[in-house]
Formats: sequence, structure tokens, C-alpha cells
Amino acid sequence: MNVALAKTETGRAGSDAFDVARDRLPGAGKIAELRRQAFEAYQRAGLPHRRIEDWKYTDLRVLMREVLPLAAEPDAAALTRAAAALKSHAIAGARRLVLVDGVFAPKLSETGHLEKGLITRSLREVLEAGDAQLQAQLFSSENSDAMVALNSAMMTDGVVIDVGDGVALMAPLHIIHIASGGAPSAMFTRSLLRLGRVASATLVESYIAGDGAKAYQVHDSLVVSIGDGARLDHVRLIEDGRDAFNISSFQATLGAKAHFNTFGLTRGSSVSRYRATIAFAGEGSRVETSGVNLLTGRQHADSTLFLDHAVPRCESREIFRAVVDDRGHSVFQGRIIVRANAQKTDAKMMTRALLLSDEAEADNKPELEIFADDVTCGHGATAGALDESLLFYLRARGLSEKEAQALLIQAFVGEAIESIANDALRELAITAAQRWLAARG
Repeated sequence: MNVALAKTETGRAGSDAFDVARDRLPGAGKIAELRRQAFEAYQRAGLPHRRIEDWKYTDLRVLMREVLPLAAEPDAAALTRAAAALKSHAIAGARRLVLVDGVFAPKLSETGHLEKGLITRSLREVLEAGDAQLQAQLFSSENSDAMVALNSAMMTDGVVIDVGDGVALMAPLHIIHIASGGAPSAMFTRSLLRLGRVASATLVESYIAGDGAKAYQVHDSLVVSIGDGARLDHVRLIEDGRDAFNISSFQATLGAKAHFNTFGLTRGSSVSRYRATIAFAGEGSRVETSGVNLLTGRQHADSTLFLDHAVPRCESREIFRAVVDDRGHSVFQGRIIVRANAQKTDAKMMTRALLLSDEAEADNKPELEIFADDVTCGHGATAGALDESLLFYLRARGLSEKEAQALLIQAFVGEAIESIANDALRELAITAAQRWLAARG
């Protein structure tokens, strides 16, 4: 039976946004054609909905409903508001690379006196320069995911970072996305990091809001290439405004004997969706991925991870924790595929959710697809409430109920946060978690 899908108002709204923004999008010729193809792929699918398996728990046609118009380029007032927001989120000793309303802001960034072997450029600069190799990597993301295709069509700016072979960066790189607080609008950004052979770097991503920023949308994508023998430590902090939407994707490819450690914390935005795809392209590599959702009110946060073990003797570990209060909804979808050639794979995944109210919801969906016969793989998922006996024990020793709950919650998320290798960044994540606990009331 043939089924025809009717065009929705959300599809037309997206089309209008693309037509209006076309003149502002960098890159001509082949880039413009790739944008058109990507947008056509988005138009065919429309906003994802629950009948698509990967979006089963995050129906954007219900939650987001429409794609907002592209944000205006930041003026002096917007940059001033962004600078004020930056003060409380800048990391001491890190090199700032700031995007305001989806546009690279050199005056708020630190692009001078770069370490030897480090090159940073804006996405707009790269797209307009006509570097075919870089452009191919930037558009390497699949158009099969409607929101990745929309990002490919609409990406306005971002950061392109190259770290040379054998270079060990001493200072972390900090990409900061700031919504300045103008009219409700959407930001479309894409960044690229290429880490050379036997190189090492630490990358932090932060999503924050300026004073008065409400009901905005962040559409972001990060593409990472990790060379043979290289190491990347990655920390991602979602602290958007409580009315915001954050729809992000991540794509990483690892060479041989590479090491990738990544951690994500979500405590902001009304609706967030993070789709990460990590591909093992060289033998003997290791990935450690961990994350924490801290949700209250009606917040909805979805972490969808796909680890593709395509070569032998690679190792992966996934640890995910969710703490959900009020009517919040946490989603974790973790899929590990071990292909026929990937013998000696060692892959484990564990997700746990802590529900603090009767209306809190957590959907955990760990999956294994194994096509090799000499592997060590496992997964697990749990959900439950705080242990009443432990609460009673702590209350009996003089702690208030809130203090006792906070202590147990910190211990619950601690295993995931402890995976952060950098001491200063680990403390940053702990502080963010403590702010969430203090705000619970």
C-alpha cells in the first residue's frame, strides 16, 4: 500500500526560514548546491516524530512544533549582553571561541598568540575560501537525520580548529554558544575539530543565555576527526535558558590507538536532544562516554548515542545518569554495533535513572547488535527512587531532608562526573550540579 505524507505547517515554516535566510548563508557554487540538497532532504521528512524509532521519545512535531526564523546578526547591544553572560561562564586558563546568536564573535574570543600547531578559523571564513577538503568534512554528516540535514542547509557560522601532528595543547579550547536575548529566533552552527596524529587536546562546549533570552532555538553540529595515537577530552555543558530548545549532533571518527573521553551535562533548556555518532576506524582505540541529566519542571532531555565498532580490538565504556524531578522527562538511547570484522571488541554500557517525584519519567533504551563471535559486551538499565533507608540514616544524624537528598544525588551522579580527566573541568561539572541541587528548593 502506498502512503502519502501530507505537508505540515512546520514544514512550510522551515521552508520560509530557508528562503528568507538564503542570502545570509556563506558559500556559493557547490556549497549552495549541498545546502539545497540538504534542505530538500529535511523537507521530505519534516520535523521528526514518534513514529521514527530514533525519535520515539522526542516528538519535535509536538514539543517544538516549528523552526524559528534565523537569528539576526548580533549588534553592539547584543554583544554587550553576551559579554555580561560570558563573565560567569568563562573558564580560567581556557582559550575562548565565542559564538553569539550563531555568529562567531572575534572581539569576545581569544584568537591571538596561538600555540604552535594550532589553527582556528570561523566556519564562514572556511566556506567562503573554497577549501574543497574542509568543505567535504563539514558536509560529511548524513542527511538521513532530518535535523542534521536542516543544520547542513542553514549553518551560518561556527569554529574550525586544526591541531597538528604531535601537538599537545596545554590550554583547553572552549567553544561558547550564547543567545544574547533578542527576539525569539534560531541559531544554526557547525564546528569542525581535526586532531592530528599523536596529538592531544581538551575541548569544552558551553551553551548559555544572556539576560532576557527566551524561547530561542539552538541547532548545532560538531564534527571531530581524531588521528592515530591521539587523545581528545571533551566536556559539554547545556545551561541554556529554561524556555530554549537545543537540538545538537556530534560525529567523531577515531584512528588507530586513539583515545576519546567525553562527558555531557544537561541542566538547562526546555527541550534538548543530543545525537552522537562515534565510529572506530582504526584498531586498538578506546572511548569513554558519560553523561548526566538534571531535570525539573517539564524539562525534556534526550541523549542518543551510537557507537560503531567496525575494526578489531577496540574498547568502549558508557555511563549515563539521570536525576528527574517534578514532571521532567529524561531519555537515554544507547546503541552499540559490533561488526563482523570487529573481533576482540570490549564494550559495556550502563544507564541509571533516579526519579524524585511520582510524575517524573525516564526512558532508557540500551541496545547491542553483535555480528562478531569473539567479543566481551554487556549493557544494563535501572530506574528507581531514593533509598528510604539511606535517607533515614542521614536524617537520623542531623541532616535536613533536602541536605540528605542532595548528598545521595551527588553520590549517584558522581561516577559519571568522575570520568572527567581534567581536574578543573571536573570541578566545573560538580559546581553546575550543585547549582541545580541548590535551585531545587
